[in-house]
Amino acid sequence: MSNTKLRVLPLGGLGEIGKNMTVVEYDGSIVVVDTGLRFPTAEQVGIDLVLPDFTYLRERADDIEGIVITHGHEDHLGALPWILRELGTDIPVFGGPLTMAMARSKLDEHRLKETDLTDVTPGEKLELGPFDIELVHMTHSIPDMMAVALTTDLGTMLITGDYKFDQTPVDGKPADVTRLAEMGREGLLLLCGDSTNADRPGFSPSESVAGPGLEAVFGRCKGRIVVTCFASNIHRVQQVIDAAKIHKRKVVLVGRSMRKNINIGRMLGHIEVPDGMLVQPREARDFPDEKLIIVSTGSQGEPLSALRRMAYKDHPQVELHQGDTVVFAATPIPGNERAVNDTIDRLYHIGCDVITAKDAPIHASGHGYQEEIKLMLNLTQPKYVMPFHGDHKRIHLHAELAEAVGVKPENIFKGENGLPLEIDEKGARFGKPERAGMIYVDGVDIGDPTDVALRDRRMLSADGIFVVVATISEQDGSSVADPEIIFRGVPYSQDAEKLLGDIRESVNHSLERAAKDEIREIDLLQQLLHDDLAKFVYERLRRRPMVLPVVVEV
Repeated sequence: MSNTKLRVLPLGGLGEIGKNMTVVEYDGSIVVVDTGLRFPTAEQVGIDLVLPDFTYLRERADDIEGIVITHGHEDHLGALPWILRELGTDIPVFGGPLTMAMARSKLDEHRLKETDLTDVTPGEKLELGPFDIELVHMTHSIPDMMAVALTTDLGTMLITGDYKFDQTPVDGKPADVTRLAEMGREGLLLLCGDSTNADRPGFSPSESVAGPGLEAVFGRCKGRIVVTCFASNIHRVQQVIDAAKIHKRKVVLVGRSMRKNINIGRMLGHIEVPDGMLVQPREARDFPDEKLIIVSTGSQGEPLSALRRMAYKDHPQVELHQGDTVVFAATPIPGNERAVNDTIDRLYHIGCDVITAKDAPIHASGHGYQEEIKLMLNLTQPKYVMPFHGDHKRIHLHAELAEAVGVKPENIFKGENGLPLEIDEKGARFGKPERAGMIYVDGVDIGDPTDVALRDRRMLSADGIFVVVATISEQDGSSVADPEIIFRGVPYSQDAEKLLGDIRESVNHSLERAAKDEIREIDLLQQLLHDDLAKFVYERLRRRPMVLPVVVEV
């Protein structure tokens, strides 16, 4: 047996929900499993997407043998274009046919056409440097979900990705429990398992329960129906189409990602749509409300999503009105509850009825509950366990479940992003932490907006900005023209002219004091104006807008 260490470095997905990304190293070679992103929180003002910090990989790009993607959800696939753009489009990428079709679509949008994407089917073996890779079919809320087994001289480790043990999946293909059990009998070195629902007791309901639930809900609706779910949840859209057929309704797909993913699903045979069922959004006005079902993105309250824009009466093609019913065929990802609740409240204000998974069996989670996590542990019988894909609470609960089924406490590793697990013949232990933070996507650029930048954005969004241009004499520092005051987004009292006059007077007073004290340096003058004006505005308005003083010498 080799003395080389197996090193498992999570760059995302531990201590958080989203941006899953894992670096597996052995004998100087690297395989990356998943390249996910997550959406920004409300505090990350002006940020579009949040990626894992892959600085570690920039420095080791030549050692990367390949990237393996477990499935096509954004939190496992979404960062791929940025990573290939930075590390090189010659890195081979592997995944299921649907996953790779979604990856190609993303890369085309980024004009990254010279990429090496390979479709892999369950059970197929890959050799990537010192790694023997096998993908194992699992069930989730998207087709082509596969766990990744990586075998080296030290043994086999399994990264489960997102999974549940659905005995009646919509596509009729349950998880390959036989292969998982074989891995257990052969001896699994390490299990890195999904922790998303480690806080839910029992077994998760089958995805197939959502179909009859949707059908029953549609039967009670008199007017137009809007169903919102993840654009990648092709099985759920199939169930909506099946229920629409029973109730003789047409289906409108709204949202670019929804239309794109359903087209990919139809092309690969994962979704069947009767001829004449789909209607273009611009044609929807030609049909009575009781004959329409709109399937839309926006189940998580994302700011630019179709449903969110409908809720704020800002959508160019769909205008909601009283009598519409909006069906949330998804539950909020932890952290998105406030955005979802805000969207729902706006829908009620319009006059819509809203039905969520609390009101009817219209959603089933794609992640296994506690008994399914125990089943995975018992099937694979790993020597070491490292809970993945969850915040610290869920990782802790997953660790307790592992201990409950007989894994030794010292063999359970509750990690975090940037903390590598190192395994050799002597055992397993955490290694020296590596850099693993966040990279922000702001528009199309990626970078690291500092805390200062985000704080400034929050200040601008809350209290606005004052710009003060003061012109002073080069000889004696006295003011030679009335200060120019510009403000935007500042809440103020009705008498704005008086406020501006008082501000000019305050600025002149500060300049007189500076001239008297013989303060001539521009930087010092600007700092003095900033402090005096910020204090003055707070005393008058009880607000703290951003203050930008500009001093010009003539």
